[in-house]
Amino acid sequence: MADAAAARLVTTLTAPLDRTRDAADAPQFLRWPAPGGGRPAADGGESAVGRRLLVQRGDDELVAVDPGSPDTAAVRFPAPWPRRFGSCTVAPDRGLAVFAGVHAVRAVDPSGAVRWEVGHGCWEGSCHTLHTTYEEYATDDRHLYADSGSAVFSADGSLVWAHIRGPVAASGPDPEALDEWLVIDAADGRVLGRADAETAAVGSDHVPHPDPARMGLCVGEGQDGVPMLWGRWDGGKLTVERFCDDERILTDVSPSGERFLTVTHYEETLGVHRTDDGSVLSELDTEHAVPRHPGADPDDEDADETLWDYTCGFLDEETVVAGTSERDEEYGEPRHWLVGTAGAPMRVTARIAYPFPVSGAPAALGDGTWYTVSEAGDALHVWSR
Repeated sequence: MADAAAARLVTTLTAPLDRTRDAADAPQFLRWPAPGGGRPAADGGESAVGRRLLVQRGDDELVAVDPGSPDTAAVRFPAPWPRRFGSCTVAPDRGLAVFAGVHAVRAVDPSGAVRWEVGHGCWEGSCHTLHTTYEEYATDDRHLYADSGSAVFSADGSLVWAHIRGPVAASGPDPEALDEWLVIDAADGRVLGRADAETAAVGSDHVPHPDPARMGLCVGEGQDGVPMLWGRWDGGKLTVERFCDDERILTDVSPSGERFLTVTHYEETLGVHRTDDGSVLSELDTEHAVPRHPGADPDDEDADETLWDYTCGFLDEETVVAGTSERDEEYGEPRHWLVGTAGAPMRVTARIAYPFPVSGAPAALGDGTWYTVSEAGDALHVWSR
């Protein structure tokens, strides 16, 4: 049985948008590692660990709060379409928001003015129309359930990496659209690099690297797998590598950028990998590391199987915070764990003990802290050891 490690509440941040009428998503942190791959300073200063923003998406607006400047007003970006139509992100300096929608990637400033837009194929699989406006499909029920891509700013804010639905293949009785991966100039929207992603996404997520010219991308294809792509932009060409045989979900990059963290598609194994080639450095199965939930019925054999959450990450270069909360919820309170990654194999070093009940999975912030979302989704709790 792992030792207990007491969690200390660093701060609680209230969600800027009201969720009582189901008019907004739960808040979350966007974070970028320090450009160049710095290690945390002794005081945990932002210059060493990168930038973080609290963001929350409502149907009408996207709000960004700088948690390091509590007296600074929140920045609000009018949304070009409701929140269920795609995803969104914000620049590290809060000067620009990018909405990755069903038909386009659109950048807007806080006034709502469109800085630039990159159109693309429609994410609704049966629709081969090149839409120019959201209003063209706003009342079409099929588009309510469209697949989606994603976009994110590089660590220095100079680039936007976007995973989009590309052109429809011309041949064959049932033509399919092909996903593409773009590198976009954040200032003016010029497409600097473009590559065939060779994916058929239901959804996707980007994971920033400390090097602004590198980026990780995890693509969900439903039961078909989870392709993991690593891109490199050399100023003239985008090159893409594909790691892990479409079986592992990319969750985080270490502060140095030298390693990345994954969870297998079926949640049974954590893995730490070398970023340069994707090779596995160390692994940890729940079967050998996490005991059955103490609240489970002793006769319930299903409780013998514990599973990692899809959300996990590096607290620092050698420590991961991970949870088994999704499976634990069947039996009682969620459990979170500290995992040491130095050497092989990885090992659970402690179960985290909180001063009050928490919900969901823990999300690492890369500077020795992590956060949880309140059960009502109206606040973020930031924790340290």
